[in-house]
Amino acid sequence: MERPSQLAMGGTAAIAAITAGVLFALGRIAWCKCGSPVPWSFDTWSMHNSQHILDPYVLSHLLHGVIFYGALHVLDRRRADVAWLIALVIEAGWEILENTPLIINRYRESTASLDYTGDSVANSMADLAACGVGYLIARRLPWWGSVLLFFALELLSLWWIRDSLTLNVIMLISPVEAIKQWQVG
Repeated sequence: MERPSQLAMGGTAAIAAITAGVLFALGRIAWCKCGSPVPWSFDTWSMHNSQHILDPYVLSHLLHGVIFYGALHVLDRRRADVAWLIALVIEAGWEILENTPLIINRYRESTASLDYTGDSVANSMADLAACGVGYLIARRLPWWGSVLLFFALELLSLWWIRDSLTLNVIMLISPVEAIKQWQVG
C-alpha cells in the first residue's frame, strides 16, 4: 500500500481540526458530562450514547466510508488523495449537520432516540476516523467484498441495537411508526 501524500495527511488533520472547532462553536462538549474515562459506551439507551469515543453507531460510520469509496473509486484511481479528502469532507459535513438543533430535534421526534442530545466532540472525531477506516477497507476489498461487508454490518447493527444505517436514513427522511415501535420493543 502506498504511503499517504502530504496533501492527504495535512488535509486530514485540517478537516479534523476545522470540524472539531465548528462543533465546539455549536456548543458541543468535548467528552461525556459524566467524566468517566471509559472510551466506549455500548448502551444506546443511556445518556452515554454518542458521548464516548466508541458506540454501536461506529458501524454506520464505517459504512459511510465504504459508500464514499464506492462513489469515489473512479477518482480514487487517478487522484487517491483528493478522493480521500472529499470523503472526509462529506463525513465532516454530516458530523456538523448531525449536531445542529435541526437534526438533533429530528432524531428526538422521529426515532427511538428520545434522549439524544448530539455527539461529544470526541465521538464525532471517532466517527470521522471510522469513516476513514471504512474507506480504506473498501479500497482494499473487491467490490463484492464491500457489498458483503455492508450487509454484514447492517445485520449486526439490527441484531445488536435494533438500528442500522438504512433504518437511520429511513427514520430521518420519512419516519415509519412500525420501525420506531420495533426499535423501542
